[in-house]
Amino acid sequence: MEKTTKNAGSLRKRWLFNTAGVILALGIVCVLAITAFFAAYYYSSMEADLRSRARTTREFFADYVNQNYGEFYQSCITYARTFEDRNSIELQFINRSGEIVASSYGEWAGKSPSTPEIQKAMSSRGIESYVGKAPDTGERIIAMSSPMIFSNGEVMGVLRYVTSTRIVDQQIVLVAVVCTLVLMGILAIVVLTSWAFINTVMTPVNQITEKARLIASGSYGTQISTKYDDEIRDLADTINEMSVKISQNEKMQAEFISQLSHELRTPLTVINGWSETLLADESMDEQTRQGLKIISSEAKRLTEMVTELLDFTRMQDGRMTLSVEPTDIRGEFEDTVYMYGSRLSQDGIKLNYQESDAEIPEIPCDAKRLRQVFLNILDNAAKHGGEGKRIDAGISYEDENVVVRIRDYGPGIPEDEIPLVKMKFYKGSSKARGTGIGLAVCEEIVELHGGTLTLENAPGGGTLVTVTLPAAQ
Repeated sequence: MEKTTKNAGSLRKRWLFNTAGVILALGIVCVLAITAFFAAYYYSSMEADLRSRARTTREFFADYVNQNYGEFYQSCITYARTFEDRNSIELQFINRSGEIVASSYGEWAGKSPSTPEIQKAMSSRGIESYVGKAPDTGERIIAMSSPMIFSNGEVMGVLRYVTSTRIVDQQIVLVAVVCTLVLMGILAIVVLTSWAFINTVMTPVNQITEKARLIASGSYGTQISTKYDDEIRDLADTINEMSVKISQNEKMQAEFISQLSHELRTPLTVINGWSETLLADESMDEQTRQGLKIISSEAKRLTEMVTELLDFTRMQDGRMTLSVEPTDIRGEFEDTVYMYGSRLSQDGIKLNYQESDAEIPEIPCDAKRLRQVFLNILDNAAKHGGEGKRIDAGISYEDENVVVRIRDYGPGIPEDEIPLVKMKFYKGSSKARGTGIGLAVCEEIVELHGGTLTLENAPGGGTLVTVTLPAAQ
């Protein structure tokens, strides 16, 4: 479930990133474009206004320029004093030396300006503009200079309009802030609507994933329900159909195995009985006796396989039950080890029982079923790790649990197969004979007792199987 949630979160993040990311990128471009448009509009309007004023003023002063310098100078002072827009625009009259002769801010207001458009206007005899920082104050300004040309063609100086761009810059910033807030609002709406929409997709997807995981773990027949009539409904219906068919096939398989197992038990019982009866005849020659021993051994092995199959069908149908009563679990385990140890010694495998000095209390359990678990684990250790010629077995009492450990010294289990070895019919890369359901049955029995069965590769080689059973239930 954690993995499903993580993947869903990843999909949500990708969805929101792709949607919100595109909107954000486009929005930033739009904000920059709108801000640039308004900046260009405001600045061009200011420049056009100052240029118009400069042209009009120059034409107004054309008659004075044709008079003497004193009259011209006095006219500049008078015009500057009566300039109506002095609160927002400064009007300056500057001589050829670059000195202010009159200003709407006062007769000698401020230092002589040193912006480049003044000399350019005198040189080009045309109106020149400047947009940038004032050299003396560092304030951003727009200046417009127009040459004052005497009747003989001599440039007497320039009239100059200059204004601060502070208010315009504030307006541009305000436009940018408003556009940004609008963008954030749109982005928030997009994120919220996208989040709501993706939830309508991810919620049923998560449900389908969880139900599919249950089906994969063996809960065949599980059904998925969705409230949307769309592609997700089609997916859910397909999985539901698959689940039903798998459940039907599993049921047919279990019924077949159960019937076959019951059919095999009768002839196997007869074979076992007659082989034991014939082996009791002391007059039988050695070769015939050896053949009967093989028949008896193989018949017993086949009987064990049939028993496993029957237990498996009970497990599949939920019919496996326990006959629980207080049991000396140490005694049961020791009897199993000693009984199976003699069988292993015939194959050259030494079974070491590691005794524990700790007292192990009786526990409520089904002794017959647990003996089946111990025998199956020991048999697996012999089949898959017998080449190590050694098996260690021990029982202990730890944290109010009875812990049984059985270790072989064989090649171990490939790491990629460890999560799969307890699955029914799974044999992996092992070449040992068997049905592949023994461990699945063992795990079911242990879990019915409220315990756990784990397999891992032991340090130094081999496989370690650990069965943990609660001392009280």
